[in-house]
Amino acid sequence: MESSQGKLPNPQALREFPFKYFVPLLASGDVRATAAQRSDFRKFADMGDPLADDVVAMIARMPPRVGRAMFETAVDRGLDAVEDPPEELVAFFNQVENQPYWLDYDKLALAARVSMRTGLVGIGLALPGLALTGGYLASRADKPLVGTGDLYAMAPRRLNETATWYIDVTSPGGLDRFADGFTGALRVRLMHAQVRAAMNRRPDWDHQNWDTPINQAQLAGTLLLFSLANLVGCQAMGMRFNDRERDAVFHFWRYVGLLMGVHPELVPTSEADTWKLMWLEAETEFVPDEDSLKLAQALHNRRDDDALTQMARSYLSAYSRLMLGRTNADRLGLADNKALQAAVLATAAANRVLDYHRLVPGMTWLAEEMGQRARRGFVTKGLAMTGGDRSYRRHDRLAAVS
Repeated sequence: MESSQGKLPNPQALREFPFKYFVPLLASGDVRATAAQRSDFRKFADMGDPLADDVVAMIARMPPRVGRAMFETAVDRGLDAVEDPPEELVAFFNQVENQPYWLDYDKLALAARVSMRTGLVGIGLALPGLALTGGYLASRADKPLVGTGDLYAMAPRRLNETATWYIDVTSPGGLDRFADGFTGALRVRLMHAQVRAAMNRRPDWDHQNWDTPINQAQLAGTLLLFSLANLVGCQAMGMRFNDRERDAVFHFWRYVGLLMGVHPELVPTSEADTWKLMWLEAETEFVPDEDSLKLAQALHNRRDDDALTQMARSYLSAYSRLMLGRTNADRLGLADNKALQAAVLATAAANRVLDYHRLVPGMTWLAEEMGQRARRGFVTKGLAMTGGDRSYRRHDRLAAVS
Protein backbone atom coordinates (compact mmCIF):
# COMPACT_ATOMS: atom_id res chain seq x y z
CA MET A 1 0.00 0.00 0.00
CA GLU A 2 1.44 3.36 -0.99
CA SER A 3 1.59 6.43 1.25
CA SER A 4 -0.40 9.58 0.49
CA GLN A 5 2.60 10.98 -1.41
CA GLY A 6 2.68 7.96 -3.69
CA LYS A 7 5.75 6.54 -1.95
CA LEU A 8 5.90 3.05 -0.53
CA PRO A 9 6.32 2.62 3.24
CA ASN A 10 9.76 1.82 4.55
CA PRO A 11 10.72 -1.87 4.46
CA GLN A 12 11.03 -3.67 7.78
CA ALA A 13 14.81 -3.37 7.83
CA LEU A 14 14.54 0.44 7.85
CA ARG A 15 11.83 0.59 10.53
CA GLU A 16 14.10 -0.73 13.26
CA PHE A 17 17.04 0.64 15.22
CA PRO A 18 19.53 1.91 14.09
CA PHE A 19 18.33 2.39 10.48
CA LYS A 20 15.11 3.98 11.69
CA TYR A 21 17.14 6.92 12.99
CA PHE A 22 20.32 7.22 10.95
CA VAL A 23 18.70 7.05 7.49
CA PRO A 24 16.56 10.18 8.05
CA LEU A 25 19.53 11.84 9.76
CA LEU A 26 22.13 11.14 7.07
CA ALA A 27 20.09 10.96 3.87
CA SER A 28 18.95 14.08 2.09
CA GLY A 29 15.16 14.13 1.73
CA ASP A 30 12.73 11.28 1.27
CA VAL A 31 14.57 8.29 -0.21
CA ARG A 32 11.51 6.04 -0.57
CA ALA A 33 10.44 4.79 -3.99
CA THR A 34 7.05 4.53 -5.64
CA ALA A 35 5.58 1.20 -6.68
CA ALA A 36 6.44 2.02 -10.31
CA GLN A 37 10.07 2.73 -9.40
CA ARG A 38 10.28 -0.50 -7.43
CA SER A 39 8.89 -2.43 -10.38
CA ASP A 40 11.36 -0.80 -12.77
CA PHE A 41 14.24 -1.63 -10.42
CA ARG A 42 13.20 -5.27 -10.17
CA LYS A 43 13.53 -5.79 -13.92
CA PHE A 44 17.30 -5.58 -13.45
CA ALA A 45 17.19 -8.70 -11.28
CA ASP A 46 16.78 -10.71 -14.50
CA MET A 47 19.73 -9.07 -16.25
CA GLY A 48 23.39 -10.08 -16.18
CA ASP A 49 26.33 -8.24 -17.72
CA PRO A 50 26.01 -8.89 -21.48
CA LEU A 51 29.48 -7.70 -22.49
CA ALA A 52 31.27 -9.78 -19.85
CA ASP A 53 28.94 -12.74 -20.40
CA ASP A 54 29.84 -12.68 -24.09
CA VAL A 55 33.56 -12.76 -23.24
CA VAL A 56 33.02 -15.81 -21.02
CA ALA A 57 31.14 -17.55 -23.85
CA MET A 58 33.99 -16.63 -26.21
CA ILE A 59 36.59 -18.13 -23.86
CA ALA A 60 34.50 -21.30 -23.48
CA ARG A 61 34.28 -21.96 -27.21
CA MET A 62 38.00 -21.45 -27.86
CA PRO A 63 40.78 -24.00 -27.18
CA PRO A 64 41.80 -24.25 -23.51
CA ARG A 65 43.62 -21.17 -22.16
CA VAL A 66 43.61 -19.37 -25.54
CA GLY A 67 40.67 -17.08 -24.87
CA ARG A 68 41.76 -16.32 -21.33
CA ALA A 69 45.25 -15.47 -22.59
CA MET A 70 43.72 -13.00 -25.06
CA PHE A 71 41.73 -11.39 -22.26
CA GLU A 72 44.80 -11.12 -20.02
CA THR A 73 46.87 -9.61 -22.83
CA ALA A 74 44.21 -6.99 -23.47
CA VAL A 75 43.94 -6.25 -19.75
CA ASP A 76 47.68 -5.78 -19.23
CA ARG A 77 48.78 -4.36 -22.60
CA GLY A 78 45.66 -3.11 -24.35
CA LEU A 79 43.49 -4.49 -27.13
CA ASP A 80 46.03 -3.51 -29.80
CA ALA A 81 48.37 -6.16 -28.37
CA VAL A 82 45.90 -8.94 -29.24
CA GLU A 83 46.27 -10.33 -32.73
CA ASP A 84 42.91 -10.50 -34.51
CA PRO A 85 40.79 -10.05 -31.33
CA PRO A 86 37.29 -11.60 -31.36
CA GLU A 87 34.38 -9.17 -31.58
CA GLU A 88 33.32 -9.96 -28.00
CA LEU A 89 36.68 -8.81 -26.70
CA VAL A 90 36.56 -5.68 -28.84
CA ALA A 91 33.12 -4.72 -27.54
CA PHE A 92 34.16 -5.30 -23.91
CA PHE A 93 37.33 -3.23 -24.08
CA ASN A 94 35.72 -0.47 -26.11
CA GLN A 95 33.31 -0.02 -23.23
CA VAL A 96 35.79 -0.08 -20.36
CA GLU A 97 38.32 2.14 -22.13
CA ASN A 98 35.72 4.79 -22.90
CA GLN A 99 36.08 7.80 -20.63
CA PRO A 100 32.69 9.45 -20.02
CA TYR A 101 32.44 13.21 -20.44
CA TRP A 102 31.66 13.70 -16.75
CA LEU A 103 34.81 11.96 -15.46
CA ASP A 104 36.82 14.28 -13.19
CA TYR A 105 40.35 13.09 -12.39
CA ASP A 106 40.74 15.63 -9.57
CA LYS A 107 37.76 14.02 -7.85
CA LEU A 108 39.21 10.55 -8.39
CA ALA A 109 42.46 11.69 -6.77
CA LEU A 110 40.65 13.27 -3.81
CA ALA A 111 38.50 10.18 -3.27
CA ALA A 112 41.61 8.01 -3.18
CA ARG A 113 43.16 10.25 -0.50
CA VAL A 114 39.94 10.09 1.54
CA SER A 115 39.94 6.29 1.30
CA MET A 116 43.60 6.18 2.37
CA ARG A 117 42.75 8.23 5.45
CA THR A 118 40.17 5.68 6.61
CA GLY A 119 43.05 3.27 7.21
CA LEU A 120 42.27 0.32 9.47
CA VAL A 121 38.88 1.75 10.39
CA GLY A 122 37.78 1.35 6.78
CA ILE A 123 39.54 -1.88 5.83
CA GLY A 124 39.28 -3.58 9.24
CA LEU A 125 35.83 -2.52 10.44
CA ALA A 126 33.61 -0.71 7.92
CA LEU A 127 34.34 -2.99 4.96
CA PRO A 128 33.98 -6.40 6.66
CA GLY A 129 31.74 -5.36 9.54
CA LEU A 130 29.11 -3.25 7.78
CA ALA A 131 29.53 -3.57 4.01
CA LEU A 132 30.22 -7.30 3.71
CA THR A 133 28.32 -8.53 6.77
CA GLY A 134 25.38 -6.27 5.96
CA GLY A 135 25.51 -7.51 2.39
CA TYR A 136 24.88 -11.05 3.65
CA LEU A 137 21.33 -9.94 4.51
CA ALA A 138 20.65 -10.07 0.75
CA SER A 139 20.08 -13.83 0.65
CA ARG A 140 19.62 -14.15 -3.13
CA ALA A 141 23.05 -12.60 -3.63
CA ASP A 142 24.44 -15.12 -1.15
CA LYS A 143 23.54 -18.17 -3.25
CA PRO A 144 26.57 -18.06 -5.60
CA LEU A 145 28.89 -17.60 -2.61
CA VAL A 146 27.42 -20.63 -0.87
CA GLY A 147 27.55 -22.62 -4.10
CA THR A 148 31.23 -22.10 -4.96
CA GLY A 149 33.22 -23.73 -2.16
CA ASP A 150 33.76 -24.55 1.50
CA LEU A 151 32.55 -21.46 3.33
CA TYR A 152 34.95 -21.66 6.25
CA ALA A 153 37.90 -22.18 3.93
CA MET A 154 36.82 -19.54 1.43
CA ALA A 155 35.57 -16.72 3.72
CA PRO A 156 39.03 -15.42 4.80
CA ARG A 157 40.38 -15.71 1.25
CA ARG A 158 37.41 -13.86 -0.25
CA LEU A 159 37.67 -11.15 2.39
CA ASN A 160 41.37 -10.58 1.76
CA GLU A 161 40.99 -10.68 -2.02
CA THR A 162 38.16 -8.14 -1.79
CA ALA A 163 40.14 -5.93 0.57
CA THR A 164 43.22 -6.09 -1.68
CA TRP A 165 41.16 -5.19 -4.74
CA TYR A 166 39.52 -2.33 -2.81
CA ILE A 167 42.91 -0.89 -1.82
CA ASP A 168 44.27 -1.29 -5.36
CA VAL A 169 41.28 0.64 -6.70
CA THR A 170 41.35 3.38 -4.05
CA SER A 171 45.09 4.06 -4.09
CA PRO A 172 46.39 7.15 -5.94
CA GLY A 173 46.29 6.48 -9.67
CA GLY A 174 44.56 3.17 -9.08
CA LEU A 175 42.07 3.80 -11.88
CA ASP A 176 44.68 4.70 -14.49
CA ARG A 177 44.31 2.37 -17.47
CA PHE A 178 47.09 -0.12 -16.60
CA ALA A 179 47.11 0.35 -12.82
CA ASP A 180 46.32 -2.54 -10.48
CA GLY A 181 42.93 -1.08 -9.57
CA PHE A 182 41.73 -0.73 -13.15
CA THR A 183 43.01 -4.13 -14.29
CA GLY A 184 41.73 -5.74 -11.11
CA ALA A 185 38.25 -4.34 -11.76
CA LEU A 186 38.22 -6.00 -15.19
CA ARG A 187 39.30 -9.34 -13.74
CA VAL A 188 36.65 -9.17 -11.02
CA ARG A 189 34.05 -8.37 -13.68
CA LEU A 190 35.09 -11.43 -15.69
CA MET A 191 35.03 -13.56 -12.53
CA HIS A 192 31.45 -12.45 -11.83
CA ALA A 193 30.47 -13.50 -15.35
CA GLN A 194 32.19 -16.85 -14.92
CA VAL A 195 30.31 -17.57 -11.72
CA ARG A 196 27.07 -16.40 -13.34
CA ALA A 197 27.61 -18.84 -16.23
CA ALA A 198 28.30 -21.68 -13.81
CA MET A 199 25.25 -20.95 -11.65
CA ASN A 200 22.98 -20.62 -14.71
CA ARG A 201 23.96 -24.15 -15.76
CA ARG A 202 23.16 -25.68 -12.40
CA PRO A 203 19.93 -27.70 -12.46
CA ASP A 204 19.17 -26.67 -8.88
CA TRP A 205 19.40 -22.92 -9.51
CA ASP A 206 15.94 -21.54 -8.66
CA HIS A 207 15.53 -18.65 -11.10
CA GLN A 208 12.00 -17.90 -9.93
CA ASN A 209 13.01 -17.32 -6.31
CA TRP A 210 16.69 -16.41 -6.65
CA ASP A 211 16.61 -14.35 -9.88
CA THR A 212 19.54 -14.30 -12.30
CA PRO A 213 22.79 -15.04 -10.45
CA ILE A 214 24.95 -11.97 -9.79
CA ASN A 215 22.40 -9.81 -11.54
CA GLN A 216 22.38 -6.07 -12.14
CA ALA A 217 20.40 -5.24 -8.99
CA GLN A 218 22.98 -7.12 -6.94
CA LEU A 219 25.94 -5.56 -8.74
CA ALA A 220 24.51 -2.13 -8.00
CA GLY A 221 24.05 -3.18 -4.38
CA THR A 222 27.70 -4.16 -4.15
CA LEU A 223 28.65 -0.74 -5.47
CA LEU A 224 26.79 1.05 -2.68
CA LEU A 225 28.45 -1.18 -0.07
CA PHE A 226 31.87 0.13 -1.13
CA SER A 227 30.72 3.74 -1.26
CA LEU A 228 27.87 4.58 1.09
CA ALA A 229 28.25 1.77 3.63
CA ASN A 230 31.97 2.33 3.90
CA LEU A 231 31.59 6.07 4.52
CA VAL A 232 28.79 5.58 7.05
CA GLY A 233 30.74 2.82 8.76
CA CYS A 234 33.74 5.11 9.17
CA GLN A 235 31.57 8.02 10.33
CA ALA A 236 30.13 5.79 13.03
CA MET A 237 33.68 5.28 14.29
CA GLY A 238 34.25 9.00 14.67
CA MET A 239 35.66 9.99 11.29
CA ARG A 240 34.61 13.20 9.54
CA PHE A 241 34.17 13.85 5.81
CA ASN A 242 33.27 17.23 4.34
CA ASP A 243 30.88 17.76 1.43
CA ARG A 244 33.66 18.04 -1.14
CA GLU A 245 35.19 14.76 0.00
CA ARG A 246 31.86 12.96 0.00
CA ASP A 247 31.04 14.21 -3.48
CA ALA A 248 34.41 12.95 -4.71
CA VAL A 249 33.86 9.49 -3.20
CA PHE A 250 30.50 9.03 -4.92
CA HIS A 251 31.91 10.33 -8.20
CA PHE A 252 34.71 7.81 -7.85
CA TRP A 253 32.36 4.85 -7.38
CA ARG A 254 30.16 6.05 -10.22
CA TYR A 255 33.12 5.47 -12.53
CA VAL A 256 34.02 2.15 -10.90
CA GLY A 257 30.43 1.05 -11.44
CA LEU A 258 30.79 1.51 -15.19
CA LEU A 259 34.06 -0.43 -15.21
CA MET A 260 32.40 -3.23 -13.26
CA GLY A 261 29.56 -3.56 -15.74
CA VAL A 262 26.74 -1.99 -13.72
CA HIS A 263 24.00 -0.79 -16.05
CA PRO A 264 24.24 3.01 -16.54
CA GLU A 265 20.61 3.40 -15.47
CA LEU A 266 21.49 1.90 -12.06
CA VAL A 267 24.81 3.64 -11.35
CA PRO A 268 24.21 6.40 -8.77
CA THR A 269 25.45 9.83 -9.83
CA SER A 270 25.55 11.30 -6.31
CA GLU A 271 25.12 10.53 -2.63
CA ALA A 272 21.40 11.32 -2.86
CA ASP A 273 21.02 8.74 -5.65
CA THR A 274 22.95 6.19 -3.60
CA TRP A 275 20.60 6.58 -0.62
CA LYS A 276 17.65 5.95 -2.94
CA LEU A 277 19.39 2.86 -4.29
CA MET A 278 20.01 1.70 -0.73
CA TRP A 279 16.26 1.98 -0.01
CA LEU A 280 15.41 -0.15 -3.05
CA GLU A 281 18.00 -2.75 -2.07
CA ALA A 282 16.57 -2.89 1.46
CA GLU A 283 13.05 -3.20 0.05
CA THR A 284 13.78 -5.94 -2.49
CA GLU A 285 17.00 -7.73 -1.52
CA PHE A 286 17.29 -7.74 2.28
CA VAL A 287 15.54 -11.04 2.94
CA PRO A 288 17.99 -13.02 5.11
CA ASP A 289 17.78 -16.81 5.28
CA GLU A 290 19.92 -19.77 6.37
CA ASP A 291 22.58 -18.95 3.81
CA SER A 292 22.90 -15.47 5.30
CA LEU A 293 23.56 -17.08 8.67
CA LYS A 294 26.10 -19.51 7.21
CA LEU A 295 28.12 -16.77 5.52
CA ALA A 296 28.12 -14.52 8.58
CA GLN A 297 29.24 -17.38 10.80
CA ALA A 298 32.04 -18.29 8.39
CA LEU A 299 33.34 -14.73 8.66
CA HIS A 300 32.69 -14.00 12.34
CA ASN A 301 32.82 -17.30 14.21
CA ARG A 302 35.93 -19.26 13.27
CA ARG A 303 37.26 -21.77 15.79
CA ASP A 304 40.77 -22.18 14.35
CA ASP A 305 42.01 -18.66 15.15
CA ASP A 306 44.55 -17.85 17.84
CA ALA A 307 43.41 -15.93 20.92
CA LEU A 308 44.36 -12.49 19.57
CA THR A 309 42.61 -13.08 16.24
CA GLN A 310 39.52 -14.37 18.03
CA MET A 311 39.41 -11.20 20.12
CA ALA A 312 39.72 -9.04 16.99
CA ARG A 313 36.95 -11.05 15.35
CA SER A 314 34.74 -10.63 18.43
CA TYR A 315 35.35 -6.87 18.36
CA LEU A 316 34.35 -6.87 14.69
CA SER A 317 31.15 -8.76 15.56
CA ALA A 318 30.35 -6.21 18.26
CA TYR A 319 30.79 -3.43 15.71
CA SER A 320 28.57 -5.26 13.21
CA ARG A 321 25.88 -5.76 15.83
CA LEU A 322 25.81 -2.07 16.65
CA MET A 323 25.70 -1.06 13.00
CA LEU A 324 23.10 -3.60 11.82
CA GLY A 325 20.81 -3.59 14.87
CA ARG A 326 19.61 -6.38 17.13
CA THR A 327 17.15 -8.04 14.74
CA ASN A 328 19.55 -8.28 11.82
CA ALA A 329 22.43 -9.30 14.09
CA ASP A 330 20.35 -12.10 15.59
CA ARG A 331 19.46 -13.33 12.10
CA LEU A 332 23.17 -13.50 11.31
CA GLY A 333 24.07 -15.16 14.61
CA LEU A 334 26.30 -12.32 15.85
CA ALA A 335 27.18 -12.54 19.54
CA ASP A 336 25.64 -9.98 21.89
CA ASN A 337 28.76 -8.99 23.84
CA LYS A 338 27.89 -5.82 25.76
CA ALA A 339 31.44 -5.21 26.98
CA LEU A 340 32.87 -5.26 23.47
CA GLN A 341 30.03 -3.11 22.18
CA ALA A 342 30.95 -0.57 24.87
CA ALA A 343 34.57 -0.80 23.72
CA VAL A 344 33.51 -0.05 20.14
CA LEU A 345 31.54 2.99 21.28
CA ALA A 346 34.47 4.19 23.40
CA THR A 347 36.80 3.83 20.42
CA ALA A 348 34.41 5.85 18.26
CA ALA A 349 34.25 8.61 20.86
CA ALA A 350 38.05 8.70 21.13
CA ASN A 351 38.44 8.85 17.36
CA ARG A 352 36.01 11.75 17.24
CA VAL A 353 37.97 13.71 19.81
CA LEU A 354 41.34 12.93 18.22
CA ASP A 355 40.30 13.74 14.66
CA TYR A 356 42.42 16.90 14.43
CA HIS A 357 43.41 16.71 10.78
CA ARG A 358 41.18 19.69 9.93
CA LEU A 359 42.85 21.92 12.51
CA VAL A 360 46.58 21.18 12.42
CA PRO A 361 48.51 21.91 9.18
CA GLY A 362 49.84 18.76 7.60
CA MET A 363 47.78 16.39 9.72
CA THR A 364 45.42 15.44 6.90
CA TRP A 365 48.35 14.42 4.69
CA LEU A 366 49.95 12.51 7.57
CA ALA A 367 46.68 10.70 8.35
CA GLU A 368 46.38 9.70 4.69
CA GLU A 369 49.92 8.37 4.48
CA MET A 370 49.70 6.49 7.77
CA GLY A 371 46.30 5.09 6.83
CA GLN A 372 47.59 3.84 3.49
CA ARG A 373 50.59 2.16 5.09
CA ALA A 374 48.42 0.53 7.74
CA ARG A 375 45.82 -0.84 5.37
CA ARG A 376 48.42 -2.05 2.84
CA GLY A 377 50.24 -3.93 5.59
CA PHE A 378 46.96 -5.36 6.90
CA VAL A 379 45.83 -6.87 3.60
CA THR A 380 49.31 -7.96 2.43
CA LYS A 381 49.62 -10.09 5.54
CA GLY A 382 46.08 -11.39 5.21
CA LEU A 383 46.47 -12.29 1.55
CA ALA A 384 49.70 -14.18 2.26
CA MET A 385 48.09 -16.11 5.12
CA THR A 386 44.97 -17.14 3.18
CA GLY A 387 46.54 -17.82 -0.21
CA GLY A 388 44.46 -15.26 -2.06
CA ASP A 389 44.74 -14.89 -5.82
CA ARG A 390 44.46 -11.48 -7.46
CA SER A 391 44.01 -13.05 -10.90
CA TYR A 392 40.87 -15.02 -9.88
CA ARG A 393 41.94 -17.77 -12.29
CA ARG A 394 40.50 -20.49 -10.07
CA HIS A 395 37.10 -19.46 -11.42
CA ASP A 396 38.08 -20.40 -14.98
CA ARG A 397 36.98 -23.98 -14.44
CA LEU A 398 33.53 -22.83 -13.26
CA ALA A 399 32.67 -21.31 -16.63
CA ALA A 400 34.03 -24.17 -18.74
CA VAL A 401 31.20 -25.94 -20.52
CA SER A 402 31.11 -29.56 -19.35
